[in-house]
Amino acid sequence: MPQGIPDLIDHGTPAYWRMCVALLMAGFSTFALMYDVQPILPLFSAQFGVNAATSSLAVSLTTGTMAVAFIPAAVLSDRNGRRPVMIFSLMASAALTLLSAVLPGWTELLAMRAAIGLALAGLPGVAMAYVSEEVHPDSIGSAMGIYIAASAIGGMVGRLGMAFVSQYTGWREAIGLMGAAGLVAGLGFAEFAPQSSGFCPPRHDLHSLRICMRGLLADEVLPLLYVEGFLLMGVFVTIYNYVSFRLEAPPYSLTQAAIGLVFLVYLLGSFSSAWIGGLASRLGPARVLWMPIAVLAAGIALTAARPLVAVLCGIAVITGAFFAAHSTASGWVGRRATRDRAQASALYLLFYYLGSSLLGSAGGLTWNHAGWPGVAGFALILTVVALMIAVRLCKVGS
Repeated sequence: MPQGIPDLIDHGTPAYWRMCVALLMAGFSTFALMYDVQPILPLFSAQFGVNAATSSLAVSLTTGTMAVAFIPAAVLSDRNGRRPVMIFSLMASAALTLLSAVLPGWTELLAMRAAIGLALAGLPGVAMAYVSEEVHPDSIGSAMGIYIAASAIGGMVGRLGMAFVSQYTGWREAIGLMGAAGLVAGLGFAEFAPQSSGFCPPRHDLHSLRICMRGLLADEVLPLLYVEGFLLMGVFVTIYNYVSFRLEAPPYSLTQAAIGLVFLVYLLGSFSSAWIGGLASRLGPARVLWMPIAVLAAGIALTAARPLVAVLCGIAVITGAFFAAHSTASGWVGRRATRDRAQASALYLLFYYLGSSLLGSAGGLTWNHAGWPGVAGFALILTVVALMIAVRLCKVGS
């Protein structure tokens, strides 16, 4: 590893801006390919004859298989380097997305969505470790803010593009377009991502990996951050999985393309994550994390109102608050874990995407039984628990 901090990438340098462009490509592709099918879940319900909770498996299987593969991907990146693993994941997930566009049935589509999740496992956790190792500690918050901002942009473009293209050409053509965009992003990442200079390959066997995991889980702060990721992602995916079902039904009866425009609010997530990343770098994440979670609760309550403008404003507030909270928590993991960073990041993302998979599907049961009031109530309970944990972290964390 570098002998001193001056060897690390600092804000404002050419290497920093190359890193930012690479993170934009990685964040865009990861979240465009992960969540591109979310706005067309009602189409899956209609075409394949499944209910809302079952259609959500197209998202939950991707995030679920990705979650369980984070630790193996982290170990692989320890042996082969962060950058090569990330390049492979970008290219493989894009290729599998292209293949999923031509599969004939629901079962085959779900199997391919699960395979895409496995391919994507080499990106989010490894990216957090890559940034933590290569970037100056004072610039980690802003760099992670850029990555989370790119994630927001990717999620927005993937969902918005899918909604519009699927309405006018079909969902298969839309998925194919997302796969092609993912290939371009993968090539861009390979071109701009700086070669690793702060990477020192640790060699984990099963025994050392168990010791590493016990150490991370014994930390006073990290396990609470993992639970935060689980709850926050569960809230966010629950809201977005079922808002399309709500908006296409009376009294709103919006078209698929009109519902797609809702995803423009992801731009708020891009701005909020970049802004709060800098704030967390200055004030410390312990003093910041509770703020966006409190705003998240207010946004959920707003979606329970009947007027369409109130629902849309609530979705916008939820989006900005979620990305701000996630940016703060994920950056805190990188700062807190002074060793075994890939495993620390992988554990955070394991909980994070298990929240997406498990709680996102559980939210479908509340939709089936109680409609949107059930979804909003479920999400609000999870958010209140997350807020209580954030207050606790404010007292014990650093």
